[in-house]
Amino acid sequence: MEQKDFFKLSAKALEHIDARLGALELEELDVQLAGDVLTLAFKDGARFVINAHSAAGQIWMAAGTTAWHFDFAAEQGRWIARKTDEELMATVARVVGAKLGTEVSL
Repeated sequence: MEQKDFFKLSAKALEHIDARLGALELEELDVQLAGDVLTLAFKDGARFVINAHSAAGQIWMAAGTTAWHFDFAAEQGRWIARKTDEELMATVARVVGAKLGTEVSL
């Protein structure tokens, strides 16, 4: 994938997550997008980080002790973690929902 396409697609994904989680307006969650890094800070001090890693051409996510590397699957139009076949939006919704104790959809 060309770098300009990566930047466009990864920015769109991060902005989508930022907008959807930010719209929840939960006291337990602070959502902050700075450049290509999205930080999810929880009231208990935990932090999840999702970032566009341009050198690898991937979106990386770290949540607790688990990390994912998502590649863009053009044929599906989605970011997929090749090792686990997990999709980015579904994974973020699942881990954030589990942390908050409520259902989250992206």
